Amino acid sequence: MTKRTDWAQRQERGSALLLRAMTWLSLRLGRTAARGLLHLIAVYYMLLSPRARAASRDYLRRALGRPARWSDIYQHVFTFATTIHDRIYLINNRFDLFDIRPSGHTIVDAALAKGRGAFLMGGHLGSFEVVRALGRTRPGMRVVVTMFDENARKINATIGAVNPAAQPEVIALGQIDSMLHVNERLDRNCLVGMLADRTLLADAASSMRRMGFLGEPAAFPLGPLYMAAMLKRPVIFMTGLYRGGNRYDVHFELVADFTDTPREARQAAVDAAITRYVALLDKHCRAAPYNWFNYFDFWQSAQTAKADQAAKKPQTAKPAPATQTPAHADIAARVARNAYATNRADTARVHRSTAAHAGLAARETSDA
Repeated sequence: MTKRTDWAQRQERGSALLLRAMTWLSLRLGRTAARGLLHLIAVYYMLLSPRARAASRDYLRRALGRPARWSDIYQHVFTFATTIHDRIYLINNRFDLFDIRPSGHTIVDAALAKGRGAFLMGGHLGSFEVVRALGRTRPGMRVVVTMFDENARKINATIGAVNPAAQPEVIALGQIDSMLHVNERLDRNCLVGMLADRTLLADAASSMRRMGFLGEPAAFPLGPLYMAAMLKRPVIFMTGLYRGGNRYDVHFELVADFTDTPREARQAAVDAAITRYVALLDKHCRAAPYNWFNYFDFWQSAQTAKADQAAKKPQTAKPAPATQTPAHADIAARVARNAYATNRADTARVHRSTAAHAGLAARETSDA
């Protein structure tokens, strides 16, 4: 069985009953009055979640360039609570309550004008729901969401509790035919959205890249960009940053366009794309520091410290393996497994999924 990362093992707080109650109150009291409850929720979460509090302090120290105060941590948690609360109104089409300011939307228009769709690639930065809401206000723009199986079930349950009629179209990753469904939606000129700053599996080193982020290397998954490169589509960075009051700033910026990238230049294009993607995350985290919602050890400081200590101990030399260079199909299999496979009790299903994705990747690798 494959071990999951720290964030994937955590139990989420809250319940569908509580969410329905909060939805009922929010829609009847109005956004201004209901926001008073958020302060109590933020204080509760801040005081009773020491690991999240420590992660917040560590992140804010990097983003703010100074030690984080308690007021900073509270603002960080309250911003997160606000974006979650605003989903209630956005899912119920109350766009009139918000001042949504799009920037770079002409990049999206240009991609859709070609009729082959595009990837919208963001992170746990700001509100994805406000980006999806912006799409619902524009005729002809259709946004499809991709996420891991378990996350898909959770988000469907959450939205079902808020507004059963507003279920988004979700493609669950980790299925044998996940990539085929993504390609089908792109062929229909849809925008396929994904959050590409986390990986589900703890042993995903073969499909991760450590990049400088807020002053220190952190691991980012390559799987989403490999998918975009194999399917030969443009990748557009997206984020909906909460700016206080009722204002959200939505940003779209081009990360890469793999449409005409030849096979021999694909790896270099992916390398350039991950550099661009992380640079955009870095820029927006510094500009809106309270909008980053990864409340875990994102830089893996504890694991890095253990690795450094192990490196200092004397090591017994081991003979090098007979084969140093894996075949293309092996690389593709490991990328597909780490990027899309989920931790299942039925390991045979994982192997079938891996083989299917490896086959598709191998065919793409050998394509002219």
